[in-house]
Amino acid sequence: MSPSVTGAIWAALDFLSAIIGGLIAYRVRLIADDPGTDFAGAHLVALPVSIALIYLCVFGVYLVIFSRVYGLYSVGQNQSGLHEQRMTLQSTLTAGLLLCGTLYVLHGYALSRAIVSLTVLFTLMMQMARRAAWRKLRERRYLQGLETRNVLIVGDGRVAHALRNHLEALRHMGFRFKGFISLTPRREDVANPDVIGDVQNCVALARSLFVDEIYFSTPADKRTVVAVVEEARALGIDVRVVPDLYDGLAWNARVEYIGQFPTIPLHRREFPRGAFLIKRVLDVSISLLVLLVTSPLMILIAVMVKCGSRGPIFYRAQRIGRKGRTFTCYKFRTMVVNADKLREDLAHLNEREGVLFKISNDPRITRIGVILRKYSLDELPQLFNVLMGDMSLVGPRPPMAAEVEQYDLAHLRRLDVLPGMTGLWQVEARQDPSFDSYISLDTAYVENWNLLLDLRILARTIGVVVGGTGS
Repeated sequence: MSPSVTGAIWAALDFLSAIIGGLIAYRVRLIADDPGTDFAGAHLVALPVSIALIYLCVFGVYLVIFSRVYGLYSVGQNQSGLHEQRMTLQSTLTAGLLLCGTLYVLHGYALSRAIVSLTVLFTLMMQMARRAAWRKLRERRYLQGLETRNVLIVGDGRVAHALRNHLEALRHMGFRFKGFISLTPRREDVANPDVIGDVQNCVALARSLFVDEIYFSTPADKRTVVAVVEEARALGIDVRVVPDLYDGLAWNARVEYIGQFPTIPLHRREFPRGAFLIKRVLDVSISLLVLLVTSPLMILIAVMVKCGSRGPIFYRAQRIGRKGRTFTCYKFRTMVVNADKLREDLAHLNEREGVLFKISNDPRITRIGVILRKYSLDELPQLFNVLMGDMSLVGPRPPMAAEVEQYDLAHLRRLDVLPGMTGLWQVEARQDPSFDSYISLDTAYVENWNLLLDLRILARTIGVVVGGTGS
């Protein structure tokens, strides 16, 4: 889903707010109106509902137009909450004034000024409450370390340190400082430990650290900046500069504020927030439904695991998630308790390539574990990981830290999204021992992701589970 569709979702919500606000205003005015008085109640009754709805739709269109003009549908909202509410107030009042002008020109006197005023008021209240609630929810996720944007700063002078301090003071806005980049070759004896590299390997470092934005805080050769921008664009990394440093390079680019700090974006990757929001809603809804349906089965499995062999019911393992974030992954235990230690003794029997590990007739697997793995029932507890936001229903397999340490730079692309319970590799080539096939399918999923692809993978997963083709 493109950013334009994301904006369309917010526009639809604003339009709906205008309609609902008008209907509430109409109802409130009718209740308040005293039939014994000669007020505009007669006009309200005389006004056809269809005409009133047309006027409300006109108001909704005005509201959407001015909300877009004031940047309320922008994907990259870095402004403060106060600025957003001020723009909401301005767009709603402007739309209300235009509605009054439209009523005057079209002689729509039957719609009283009280109704118009109440419509604008209720619409404004709903919009401000909705945007405040969404911002609060988003900031809470940022403070939990979810969906944050990692930042590298080119330069380590006064401006760079001021920008770093500013970003770290605004953790609720979702920025995480990852290090400074020197414009000159980095010396090993450099005094500042936060200087992690130089501009020559800037983008490679950004990729390895899952950086989303690179900030130029100090003047540099224009060709160097252009080279960084082109390389970053290929990897989907945003690049910004502090204003007044690159005369001509950022012409026609608008200044954006990160908190109170002005920056100029030279490149921005458009992130499909609307599509990922829908994906998250589907993850939560389907996970809750599956947990509800399979809860008796999960209780039975828990009893069988506990009675079948010594050890805990669940296997807890540290896995690497989106942008290198570590989380605890849950599964029903299918192996003996010291399986991880025994793996080293069985390394010579490994049938997979690269960092993958699998052997036929693995002696570490318990009797009940064989059945659970065959039908992928051991992965049912990962539904709780999905609910907590550590995983998605569909995505690349969550790797161990030891695997990630052996990745090439290009392999890190698969960590740009949430890991999944199932994925393209699981339904296409689960028995393929090739590490290249494993990586290429996960990378293809990340680069070609859409909601329809997720639904297709989920449908094929049902066949894989029912067919008992799991490992």
